[in-house]
Amino acid sequence: MMTAYVILVLVSLERLAELAISNRNTKRLLADGAIEVGASHYPFIVAVHTAWIVALFTWASFAPVELSLVWLVLYLAIQPLRAWVMLTLGRFWTTRIIVPRDVALVRRGPYRFLTHPNYVVVVLEIAILPLVIGAWPLAVLFSLLNAWALWVRIRAENLSFRSRPVGEPVS
Repeated sequence: MMTAYVILVLVSLERLAELAISNRNTKRLLADGAIEVGASHYPFIVAVHTAWIVALFTWASFAPVELSLVWLVLYLAIQPLRAWVMLTLGRFWTTRIIVPRDVALVRRGPYRFLTHPNYVVVVLEIAILPLVIGAWPLAVLFSLLNAWALWVRIRAENLSFRSRPVGEPVS
């Protein structure tokens, strides 16, 4: 059980660090004249991710936890993709949909292959991390909640893309 807590604390710290980066980038982008799109669904996304972490800690506290090294290795294997996404977007990476003025869509890095690589990472994380601790009901429940949240979010994001030029972001 202690190993499960260590894993969950590390994931939680990673998420908090990402939120700090996102908040810094969001403030800077908005100060430069960017606009936020789809803000109304953002609290639901935050609630789903927060509930996911809380549910994982709760499961680890009350259910017998047998760690799956296979699922842990798979979870760790997708983390470089998250870093690649964040490094590719740099100062434009946020957890919100922030549309900068006069900046083209990114088509390098993982965006050469996928329109929404960050969401692929999120889908995999939400499904896989519960399986690391044997919490398959949480994997199913939060995958469904996340699917609905991403359906709403991707629609809003794609609408914001329609008027954007394609290319590299202006530095």
